[in-house]
Amino acid sequence: MIRSLYSAVSGLRNHQIRMDVIANNVANVNTTGFKSSRANFQDVLSQTIRPAGGPDTTNNAYGSTNPSQVGLGMSLAGISLNMTQGALQNTGRTLDVAIQGNGFFVVQKPDGEKYYTREGIFFVDANGDLVNSNGYYILGEDGNKITVGTTVSSIVISTTGEVLADGQSKGYIGLASFPNPEGLEKVGQNLYKETGASGTVNIEKAGESGTPVVNTTIASGYLEMSNVDLSEEFTNMITTQRGYQANARVITVSDTLLEELVNLKR
Repeated sequence: MIRSLYSAVSGLRNHQIRMDVIANNVANVNTTGFKSSRANFQDVLSQTIRPAGGPDTTNNAYGSTNPSQVGLGMSLAGISLNMTQGALQNTGRTLDVAIQGNGFFVVQKPDGEKYYTREGIFFVDANGDLVNSNGYYILGEDGNKITVGTTVSSIVISTTGEVLADGQSKGYIGLASFPNPEGLEKVGQNLYKETGASGTVNIEKAGESGTPVVNTTIASGYLEMSNVDLSEEFTNMITTQRGYQANARVITVSDTLLEELVNLKR
C-alpha cells in the first residue's frame, strides 16, 4: 500500500508537469514562429519480488520462471520540441520574412551573444541596420550584420534571402542549421540557444547546394505562425486530466486500505 501511494504521487506530480507543457502550448497558439513541446513519460525502478529462474540442468529440469516485479511509479523522460513547419500567413509587408523549410535566422544582441529564431518580423533601425522586433541585429551568411542604409526608398528580399536596397545587394540573410535542432534551448523572446545536444551550428544562405537548407526558401511578405495543433492539445489535456484523476483515486483507495488496517486493532 505504501508503494501504491508513492507511485500515485509520482503520477500526480508528472501529470501536472505535462499539463504545464500543454498550457504553454495553448498560450502560444498565436505566437509567431513558436514551436510546441511535448512531455514524455517513462517508468522508474521496479522492485524484484522474485528473480527470473533459468533451466535447472542439474536435476534435468528444463522449466523456467519469469521475474516477479512491482513498479515504483513513473518519471518525466523529457520535454521534446516539435520542430515541424508552421503555417505561413500573408502579411504583405516586405520585412515580414518566413522560412519555408529548415533553418533559423541568426540574431545578435548588442553584447555580441548569438541566438537563433524562426520569427521573421524585421525592421530597419536608426542606423540603417536590419534588426528583429527586439532590436537585435540580423546576421548575414558571412556572420556580419546587414546594413541597408537610412535613406533607401525600397527594400526587396529574394527567395534566397538576398537583401536588395534600391536595387543594390546588401548581402544574404544567414540561415543556421543544426544536426539536432530539437536539442536547442529556449531562452524566451522566440529565441533559441545552441547547446551540446544540438550540435555545432552551420550558417549558409537559403538554397545553397550541398547544405541542410538546400531546399529552403525565404518568403518575403509572410510570417510563419505557431505549429500548435489545438485539437491535439485539447485531446492531450483530456487524457492528462483523466490520468491525474486516476492517480488521485489510487491515493484515496490506498488511504482507505490503510485506514482499514489501522482499524483492525479496534
